[in-house]
Amino acid sequence: MENHNLTHEFPELEEKINDFRLNDEGFKKMYVNYEEVNALIQHYEEGEQNHTTDDHLTDLRKKRVSLKDNLYSYLKE
Repeated sequence: MENHNLTHEFPELEEKINDFRLNDEGFKKMYVNYEEVNALIQHYEEGEQNHTTDDHLTDLRKKRVSLKDNLYSYLKE
């Protein structure tokens, strides 16, 4: 399974990610939301029994991409 942690996705921005996580409430909220969605996807993908539908998992993946795009835009401002 692929690693989708934000610092893995954007290693060149790791220092900025860590700084914003600690000092920027707007970024922190988006970051926590991203990590929660990512953890939920990992839980469903790793589980021997999948307790969700394919449509729900697809929706979660779309949400993760959207959050990642928003976070990247925020970091690049």
